[in-house]
Amino acid sequence: MAPDGNQSSGVTEFILTGFPNLNSTKAELFSVFLLVYLLSLTGNVLIVGVVGADTRLQTPMYFFLGNLSCLEILLTSVIIPKMLSNFLSRQHTISFAACITQFYLYFFLGASEFLLLAVMSVDHYLAICHPLRYPLLMNGAVCFRVALACWVGGLLGVLGPTVAVALLPFCGQDAVVQHFFCDSGPLLRLACTNTKELEETDFVLASLVIISSLMITAVSYGHIVLAVLRIPSASGRQKAFSTCTSHLMVVTLFYGSAVFLYVRPSQTDSVDTNWAVTVITTFVTPLLNPFIYALRNERVKQALKDMFKKARAGYWWHLSLAKSFNKKIVR
Repeated sequence: MAPDGNQSSGVTEFILTGFPNLNSTKAELFSVFLLVYLLSLTGNVLIVGVVGADTRLQTPMYFFLGNLSCLEILLTSVIIPKMLSNFLSRQHTISFAACITQFYLYFFLGASEFLLLAVMSVDHYLAICHPLRYPLLMNGAVCFRVALACWVGGLLGVLGPTVAVALLPFCGQDAVVQHFFCDSGPLLRLACTNTKELEETDFVLASLVIISSLMITAVSYGHIVLAVLRIPSASGRQKAFSTCTSHLMVVTLFYGSAVFLYVRPSQTDSVDTNWAVTVITTFVTPLLNPFIYALRNERVKQALKDMFKKARAGYWWHLSLAKSFNKKIVR
């Protein structure tokens, strides 16, 4: 008979296997992942800071970019620090409560990001295809409500599945998560009960969020491409296509990996390959997003230059003030 709860099964913590086939390169992996995490964190923090500080970037597009960067900061910080600490520790354990919390935050932030990417694609479509109506359609109040809906949609959408996973009976003797974080498939594989219904529910929810937002994004960019083709100048078309291609590259990586991981009836069949694909969503796209969406943008680069100039001027002013104050004290 299966135990009726986690306390009776004795599971108070899980063991994260991390990268079992790459144990000989732990030091190299730690260095690479730490560098990627710091670069991603720096890029996204810069975007949030400059969008919030520069009035020239107080537009819908940059408002949504700031939200995307916030999601990326939180998403990577939920997964990577714990993974990095496991590289330095002999015990790769995570408590049951921390595991479920990580599970919830990862899927909440991921779902919110899918919704936000769909909103951003619609925003691009309206800005390019309906420029005269754009200021009315995407005013400040609308942008705030839409962004809030993305965050709340992710927050509430994954609450039910998270509670269901938390209430599953887990086998104490086999509490080894075949992953570097508490992902859905590896956790369900440890349950001492039939999880078919829960897997089917996860499949339906994942399909609704991922496929629906993917369709919205695809249709929006389809209209954008048609609008770009109507641009009379060749240089204008080339510039627009360059921007669209960069955006589509990141979107394809993010959606492609998510569809592979979660849009399938059973998530427990291929857990051995999940970690390799998850690296894309937790490392690659958060690193690329600041460069693709913002740091290649001339307005953002100019705003960053101005922000650094002000910071440098403020630093030298405070330094000179401190020196003059010290001279007065010496006298």
